[in-house]
Amino acid sequence: MRYLFEDYALDTDRRELHRATDVIVVAPQAFDLLDYLIRNRERVVSKDDLINAVWNGRIVSDAALTTRLNAARSAIGDTGEKQRLIKTLPRKGFRFVGTVQEAAEVAPMVSMGHHSDKTQSAAPPPLSVPVLPFSNLSGDPEQDYFADGVTESLTTDLSRISGSFVIARNSAFSYKGKSVDVRQVGRELNIRYVLEGSVQRNGNRLRVNVQLVDAGTAHHLWAERFEKPVADLFDMQDEIVSRLANTLNAELIEAEARRAERSPHPDAMAMYFQGMAWFNKGTPEYMAQARAFFERALVLDPKNVDALVGTAQVTIYANFLRDDRIARLAATEKTLIKALSIAPRHARAHMALGIVKILTNRVPEGIAESEQALALDRNLANAHANIGVAKYMLGRGTETEAHVQEAFRLSPRDTLSCRWMWFIGTAKLLLSADAEAVVWLRRSIEANRNLPIAHLYLASALALLGSLGEARAVARGGLALDPSFTLRRFQTKSNNPTLLAGGERILEGMRLAGVPEG
Repeated sequence: MRYLFEDYALDTDRRELHRATDVIVVAPQAFDLLDYLIRNRERVVSKDDLINAVWNGRIVSDAALTTRLNAARSAIGDTGEKQRLIKTLPRKGFRFVGTVQEAAEVAPMVSMGHHSDKTQSAAPPPLSVPVLPFSNLSGDPEQDYFADGVTESLTTDLSRISGSFVIARNSAFSYKGKSVDVRQVGRELNIRYVLEGSVQRNGNRLRVNVQLVDAGTAHHLWAERFEKPVADLFDMQDEIVSRLANTLNAELIEAEARRAERSPHPDAMAMYFQGMAWFNKGTPEYMAQARAFFERALVLDPKNVDALVGTAQVTIYANFLRDDRIARLAATEKTLIKALSIAPRHARAHMALGIVKILTNRVPEGIAESEQALALDRNLANAHANIGVAKYMLGRGTETEAHVQEAFRLSPRDTLSCRWMWFIGTAKLLLSADAEAVVWLRRSIEANRNLPIAHLYLASALALLGSLGEARAVARGGLALDPSFTLRRFQTKSNNPTLLAGGERILEGMRLAGVPEG
């Protein structure tokens, strides 16, 4: 059996631990301890369990156990302080908390630039992808460093996608400068997708082309071109890889969801991918579909952190204007705390907990959670947008647009962008900048016509500007999407006088537009 986690592979048949192309030397008892923890990763393993499994029940001192545990952690780049992969639960035991994929057969290892043509019989892990070295088309060898930098940064950023298995840099770079068949790459690295691209500099302009390819069929799934002025290459590199990582997140999930639909026996992660594909569509009926898939994933794996976070996100986005939203948000917070108890460094869980705290008037705590999410994953565009919401809830709506624009910089065509535009429109309304609010709210509706609240806010802005006929027509459209909406449900709950005054203005605009009191 081969266990794959991060860029490591633990081969229990050969008793070898690999990191990319390197074999890591591990003492026999440390290897056995790591093997046992990974095989039993769904539960907390007690000290007695480890002693029985590794030392056959012999009497072993706590110091000896600690020494072997530290050796196992060191072999996989972990420490007792970080506990990124092996977590100690005081007075309970130990648990391996990393995301693991299992492969029944060993993939041919890539070595010295020579590749085996042997076909893999084990199914590649979901969302498995190498970032092949980007080609430098500039004709200037001095630009190689930039092409390599884009490749390496993107490898790091893609590894943060939930459920992904990104081939380590060293293996991917063994293909540099070679004409390769992506199907052969797929067989050699046992992966489902290949990301490849090129970088070209022409005068003061830089062009980056990138494409995602199905490694089994060689069909192109997605392609994009980026053109930027050459000003600060390193800042531009960060922007390019961040945009690619955000876009590829959705593209890979969509591709994996299509694959999962065809599976006769989908597992929990297959259910999760299908749930995220529905969630990314953004409309209320799609949110219900997403929840159903996340709940099915949790039936198969109650500790699936991604599915736990998925159910929380559905509640946040689909129910935040319901009469019982406070109770629902309280339940959602418990779900997220459970997720973080399993995976304390799960960036999206911190991000979701941040918006829950923002929506329940614990705004400074919500900002702190959002910033923690960005510290763990700098590409979480929605965390920037959430901070923008927090700023207008603090009465600092003039700062909202800058935070949301940062989200757009990272993910210009994000599936949640309609909500981001609504955030800015709301901030403009709270600042009495009604004409600017109309512009942003119209853009929100153009991005997604099925977001009821955007229609109702636009109706308010139009009414406040005196366009009552259009306001009432827009309000009727919003109420058709959410017939249960009333002004009573909208009442602002805050101690901030600026927010309260702005909320009353928005209510008055809706009232003029014909929204019922309730």
